[in-house]
Formats: sequence, structure tokens, C-alpha cells
Amino acid sequence: MWHRSARRAALEGSLSNTHSQTYARRPRGVGHGRLLIAAALLSMLAACDGGTQDASAGVENGTQNGTQNGASAQDAQARSKANAPVNGAKLIKISASTAATPTAQLIAQPTTQPHAQSRAEVYAQVRRMTALGKQMFFDPSLSGSGKMSCATCHSPNHAFTPANALDVQIGGADMHRQGMRAVPTLKYLQSVPAFAEHYHDSDDEGDESIDAGPTGGLTWDGRVDHGGDQARIPLLSSFEMASTPAKVTAAVRAAPYANAFREAFGEHVFDDDNATFQAVLKSLETFEQAPEVFYPYTSKYDAYLAGKTALSAAELRGLQLFNDEKKGNCASCHISQRAKDGAPPQFSDFGLIAIGVPRNRTLAVNRDPRFFDLGACGPERTDLDHRAEFCGLFRTPTLRNVALKKTFFHNGVYHSLEDVLRFYARRDTNPQEFYPVVKGKVKKFDDLPQQYWANLNTEPPFDRKPGDAPVFSDAEIKDVMAFLDTLTDGWQPPAH
Repeated sequence: MWHRSARRAALEGSLSNTHSQTYARRPRGVGHGRLLIAAALLSMLAACDGGTQDASAGVENGTQNGTQNGASAQDAQARSKANAPVNGAKLIKISASTAATPTAQLIAQPTTQPHAQSRAEVYAQVRRMTALGKQMFFDPSLSGSGKMSCATCHSPNHAFTPANALDVQIGGADMHRQGMRAVPTLKYLQSVPAFAEHYHDSDDEGDESIDAGPTGGLTWDGRVDHGGDQARIPLLSSFEMASTPAKVTAAVRAAPYANAFREAFGEHVFDDDNATFQAVLKSLETFEQAPEVFYPYTSKYDAYLAGKTALSAAELRGLQLFNDEKKGNCASCHISQRAKDGAPPQFSDFGLIAIGVPRNRTLAVNRDPRFFDLGACGPERTDLDHRAEFCGLFRTPTLRNVALKKTFFHNGVYHSLEDVLRFYARRDTNPQEFYPVVKGKVKKFDDLPQQYWANLNTEPPFDRKPGDAPVFSDAEIKDVMAFLDTLTDGWQPPAH
């Protein structure tokens, strides 16, 4: 299994690995992730004026408003990186992860202009794509049924997760097909790195010598790295939006925004279904990078970190339990402190981990006792299907806005934060509460074949055994829930 080390030990670089597949988990910030668009813009603007660029203001204009809270440290970091020479080491590092993105390709080679774009033209193109992406995000005509939009499963009022409490969502051409995984949030994905089996963070955020193990990717199994590729999955899935490039093209051609689409991508964009489909994906990706919508950092905890408010006694107790390496140890995977560059915490290290979530027997796919959703090693992801060490691993989601969610874990087996925390606290001390009991024997880890149990995490809070005290009492669970509620965006100081 991969070792999820305590944050402090990882930051200090003091953890020694004792096994070839043992890795230290460290935090990630938003230092290079928040420049996803900026790096792409800079590479094109360099061709326009051949100099160094201050991209911070332009990126904010291109995404309309920019970040709202906790932004001062981020902006300072962004400016220092943006002002670096285009061939500087840090910018090369940023650009390498973004140069192949659909958005970067589109801006680099706009269909409407054969010549190099000016700074103003680049930002105008981003604004056009953002506006189009927003319209398409809410447009059900893109689906095969004509009844399902991106927003059907990613409600803005629920942190871009489902508004309902279904285990998994229903879709398909007839709107009666059940999916196999719960819908994750689309918020705070700007810092998720491309998937890597051995992840080393940037030198301004941590010690690059530390191998964080398998990390990254935008899906539960980490199989895609860019927003456009992520958007492709539900659009074409037979149990989600169940569409095709041809159907999407027809829908966009008939949509009220068709003329705006032509203005952004050229008069002949509708001549080829695949070209239209790629433009749709690029627009959705660009919209989902708008900071004021998808990573605003407006929670009470952000205000607390900025010194603008205090946490209540219960919230502070919950934070301490959350961080305590011998109690919840939550912060080993869900980073709660600012990154070394001062960026706000993402509440995820984006690593892939196996924790033995109970089998959800209400899912249609699980009616077959031979079926197992093994995450990174299949069935949805196929490039690692021969790698036993990846079986049972799913990417760690952010906990920002987690109190707004109604469904938890990749299989949607739980529907309250209290149940989730109870599972973490009592998985190993009281396993009979979560797994089947057959002839008096608990069948632990019933959703993971035994040959993959070596992949399961055994660090705190999963280091206990039957008869030990659970890691959290009921009162402590309430305190942790109080703290997690401070991660909800949109907090306002009380009126005086």
C-alpha cells in the first residue's frame, strides 16, 4: 500500500521510507494550479510582444472577477511567477502541464484569426469561451434525452454536486439508467495535478525529493487530466448525458448562442462535428476555470486564516481533532494549512487511496457478486488494469463545501457527514456496524477482493482493532462536523 504520512513529517522531510511502495503524502496548494489559464495565455502573449508579462490582471479580467477571499498571498505568488521570463524554470514547469490542454491549443490557434493574437484578443477569446461554456453548462439540449444538462448533476447551489440524495445519478437516453459512481464536485479542481504514479510537488510548495505516490487526475480514478476531457465523459456516457458529437453539434447549431459560437470559433466551425464538439469541450473547460464561481475561497475558514474572524469553541475543537495525527489524522490527506507559498489549503492532497468503503448493495452494477469497482485499476480506467497495486484506490476529494453534499464516497453509500465520520472512527474497532456479519463473522472490506487488501490504508484512524476505543466519541464527531461546516463558501460576518 501507499503510505499516507503525517503532514508535519512530510513537510520536514523527516520521514524515512521502509518499503519500495511506501510514499509520504504532502499538501498541495494552488500556487501553480491557479495559473492554469495564465500559463497558456503567457505562452501566446510572448509571441505577440516578445517580453515578460504581468498576467495577474489579465487573467482576472479574462475570468471576469478573479478570486474574492484569501487572494492576497495567491496574487503575490501569481505576479512573481507571471513576471518571470517565459523561458524561466518555473514558467516552463507550469507550462509543461498546461501546454497540451484543449484551452491552450484553442487560444494558440484560434479559428477566427490566422495571425498571432494580441493581448486584448487573447483575453477576449477567454471571455467568449467562458460565456459560452456557462450557457452550455445549463443547456439540456446537449444531452441525448434533451432533459439533462451538466447542471443537472452539478448544481451551483450545492457546490456543483447533485441537489438530490441519490446514491448515484440517473440518466441515459431514456433518463432511467443508473450510474455506478457518485457525482463529485467541480469546485476547487484548479490545483489538481495531472495523474502521476510518483508525484513530486513543486519546489515552492514542498520538498520535491518526497515521493507522494499516485496522485492527480480529475476523476475518481484519476484517468483524465483536463477539464475538457472530463466533460467528454458525461456527454458521451450511455448512463449519463448519452449524446454524440453529431447530436451536440446539432444542438449547438440550433441554440440561441449559435451566432456567438461562430464568432468565437469561426464561421465554418459547424462544418465538422468533431471540431464543434472539441470547441464545446474547450468552452466548458474554460468556464469551469472561472475563479469567482469555482474557487472563490469565501468560507469562514478562509476568513479565519486571514485573521478576519474567530472560530467557535466547537469549531476549534473540531479543527484540533481534524489535525491531530493520533486522532482523526484527517489533515494527512485533507490539508488544512496554507501551502508554503501562502496559498489557501485545498483540503485534499489529490492522492489516490484505498480505505475499504462498504459495498453499496443498492447499485445495479453490484447485483452481480462478481463485479467490483476497483477505481484506478478498473473498470472505467483501463491503462492500469494489470497493476494490482492500484486496485481499490480512489482520488481523495476536497472537503471544501462538504457540508453541502448529500452523498459521500465513490459509491454513494453514505448520506450524512455523521455517518462518514463514524465510519472513519469505528471501521476497525466496530466493523460489524459497517460490513455484513455471516455466521457470527464480520466480512470486512466486502467491496474489495481480498487479494488487494494490502492496498488498504492502515494509518490513523485506521490503525485500531476490535476492543480498542473508537478514535472519535460521539461528541467529538459533532465537533469535527462543526469545523467542516466552516469550509462552506459564501460566509458573511455577522451583522453588528
